[in-house]
Amino acid sequence: MSNPFVCLAALLLVSAARAQVPDASDLAEGMRLYLQKGNCQACHGWAGDGRKMDSQMPDGANLRESKLGREGLVLTIKCGRPGRSMPAFDKFAYSDGRCYSMTLAELKARGLSLPDPPATLQQREIELLVDFLLARVVGGGPMDRARCAEYWGAEVEACAQFRENTNR
Repeated sequence: MSNPFVCLAALLLVSAARAQVPDASDLAEGMRLYLQKGNCQACHGWAGDGRKMDSQMPDGANLRESKLGREGLVLTIKCGRPGRSMPAFDKFAYSDGRCYSMTLAELKARGLSLPDPPATLQQREIELLVDFLLARVVGGGPMDRARCAEYWGAEVEACAQFRENTNR
């Protein structure tokens, strides 16, 4: 006879694994946050490859080559990168020491600044954005036609600029 605790533990592990896979609507919302509300594409490019959309914006990292995991992405989006071009998207990031144990006054005392984000994001929005990045961008390799269609969910006009990759 099998042990009921082992069965329960296995069921919980399977449930937790399924809960970590975002559904299509969550990915679509994360993409919307990336492209519109957070306007991440202005610095990182629509594909997350560092090809920015606006020459007036700072150069963003190539997220397709990023080695950051979930926690690193959440922290970077939430707290920004003081002294660099990445804004903090958490409205209260440096109000109470929640980011890098520093307040805005401490940042200024160290000569560090942060650009203003185009909008602030709530924790749930940051999680959705990270889910999208992990599913469609981070570690995705260089953009090609097939990856472009996967990114957008269908072959779109933007994908015409890429050649078919036959080495996949």
